[in-house]
Amino acid sequence: MGLFKEFKEFAVKGNMVDMAVGIIIGTAFNKVVDVLVKQVIMPPLTMMTDGINYADRKLVLREGEGVEGATNFTEEVSVGYGLLIETLIDFVVIGFVVFLVVKFMNRFRNKAQDPKNKQVVTPKDIELLSSLNDKMEEQNKLLRERHN
Repeated sequence: MGLFKEFKEFAVKGNMVDMAVGIIIGTAFNKVVDVLVKQVIMPPLTMMTDGINYADRKLVLREGEGVEGATNFTEEVSVGYGLLIETLIDFVVIGFVVFLVVKFMNRFRNKAQDPKNKQVVTPKDIELLSSLNDKMEEQNKLLRERHN
């Protein structure tokens, strides 16, 4: 019964829900980036390079010989670097978009954590800490004045 209770606490605290939301958004984000790279970025890049389709680019190490299924058939051995190029472009696009999202979120977080900013609701714990800090500074100032 202890395991069920631990799972219930885990689920109720929101960890599981936060993970599920992150995974769902990540999956949808992956689809958007995939379309962005394959349908928006790669076509102009292919056009600029005289119709080279990067996904099909490869370095052939050994040509295939014979007819497939025959006893003397030898498969082609190649290094497919084109797909690597597309994947690297995916990575750069994802990294840049994640950077922009984090930067955007940090701007809002910084505004929310500033207790002097009245445009955004400041979390209660930050308000309390700010209030305590102000009181301590006031008290230190009074103590310094007494000793001088």
